[in-house]
Amino acid sequence: MDVMTAITGRRSIRAYEPRDIEEEKLSSILEAGRLAPSARNMQEWKFVVVRDPDTKKKLVPAAKNQAFVGEAAVVIAACAVDTQHVMTCGQLCYPIDVAISVDHMSLKAWEEGIGSCWIGAFYEDKVKEILGIPQSVRVVSMLTLGYPKDTPPPRPRKPLQDIVCQDAWS
Repeated sequence: MDVMTAITGRRSIRAYEPRDIEEEKLSSILEAGRLAPSARNMQEWKFVVVRDPDTKKKLVPAAKNQAFVGEAAVVIAACAVDTQHVMTCGQLCYPIDVAISVDHMSLKAWEEGIGSCWIGAFYEDKVKEILGIPQSVRVVSMLTLGYPKDTPPPRPRKPLQDIVCQDAWS
């Protein structure tokens, strides 16, 4: 699968088949995240891979009762261990760097036939407590993974001319 096919085909999957993800596919997805670029090559991420059914069930209320979190084969808590570095432009590095890494994983998952869904609606303190994540670490997002029960149609996107300016803001 080429990159543009993965980008145009990938959807947020919120219903999963009750089957495990093969270890080699999961390793390949995690490797895609590991290879993502980061500011100053800091690679400040750490991923907590959750497969235990009881732990996934505990994550459901921490994820605002999104039931599919407990039904996914895998839930990844994407964390940042260094949260202090600020780029020259004034942006914190860690949310951007971890997001790039999660995006790499979601696209690789799609290539492997595995659906994913970014989770930003969660209570970080509860996720940290459930997964034993230190207070100094930030949980930037969670990513569910599993074989899709179905694939929803594409969501509407703005036309390119509405989001691109040439040479100056317009």
